[in-house]
Amino acid sequence: MDLWTQRADLAQLVAVLGADNVRWVGGAVRDTLLNDEVRDIDAATPLLPDEVMERLMAAGIRVVPTGIDHGTITALLDDGPVEITTLRHDVSTDGRRATVAFARDWRDDAARRDFTINALYAHPETLEISDYFGGLGDLAARRIRFIGDARERIREDHLRILRYYRFQARFGSELDDEAEQACADLAHTLKGLSRERVATELLSLLGLPDPYATVLRMRERGVLPVILPEAGRAELARLELLVGIEAQYGAETDPLRRLAALLPAVPAIAENVAARLRLSRAQRDRLTSLAARSPADGEAPLALAYREGTENARDRLLLTNQDPRPVIEWPIPQFPLKGGEIVARGVGAGPEVARLLRQVESRWIDEGFPGRERVEELLAEQLRGAPTPPN
Repeated sequence: MDLWTQRADLAQLVAVLGADNVRWVGGAVRDTLLNDEVRDIDAATPLLPDEVMERLMAAGIRVVPTGIDHGTITALLDDGPVEITTLRHDVSTDGRRATVAFARDWRDDAARRDFTINALYAHPETLEISDYFGGLGDLAARRIRFIGDARERIREDHLRILRYYRFQARFGSELDDEAEQACADLAHTLKGLSRERVATELLSLLGLPDPYATVLRMRERGVLPVILPEAGRAELARLELLVGIEAQYGAETDPLRRLAALLPAVPAIAENVAARLRLSRAQRDRLTSLAARSPADGEAPLALAYREGTENARDRLLLTNQDPRPVIEWPIPQFPLKGGEIVARGVGAGPEVARLLRQVESRWIDEGFPGRERVEELLAEQLRGAPTPPN
């Protein structure tokens, strides 16, 4: 196991709860076995939430009842938080949420999880792996397989369709026919999910190194049209091109940029999608701005960066298959002319000053942001053609 298992604060947590009452579970175990970076640590325990909190607080460990109704508390440890969840089994589900009861058996807890590779438990001291449903074999085969009947698991939580594709894009290579068919047959159930949950999963998928093949399969199997009907063949081709050009120029992956690639370059459509997915105002504004891109406008990269900002310019260049490197880390210059200088030259304050400022600035941009001396020449040229101010 990785170095995270040797953390002193985790050893303290295990000592407080008892080694036989703790198992590391889920992503931390899975990612360690794959030699991937471990970001979050989750633990399972047969102890009830109140007892977990009492023991930890008595030992001076801060706790937050983040999801205590479902058995989850968060221990705030020195080297990072750990979510601790009491063993559970589902009592009832409706495709969006589950009613759970606490359990005592590790296998019962594993049985309610989504995929076999997420149901691996590690003993905190011996690091022995408990694998109840063949997760180790699936992990070795890079196969994403539902625990039990795929359709039943999806009916319990419809979001598992999108989680399946996200995990397939991240870890998978060998397709599971049963899972693929179940996701296709039950794709319509995604309509009942909250838009926020859909957006979170979609952006997580698009943020992976290369989601193109998975997104294409989602479209071919009728899943993508349920959550993003705007993404047609041309948009899928643009996503494929974008992934390639990002790699070519060493650009970091960005899920919102990739979402923009999956939409027609029409701001009104982007605005509608952003509203439907309940994106934040900042995300909505950015997505709408990227939809205003035009590969035919011929605007120079630095001019684009000056007008739209470095980030927006970078994304627009990438989306239109252009080299973004000229704008990356480019210090955007400040226009070296103020309205008062124009008034001082005899132009009456008002709209004429604003017009002259815009004209000089536009020429300054077109000439590649020359220095102060050239700006004064440009102003003089514009003034010679400006109307005489009224007395």
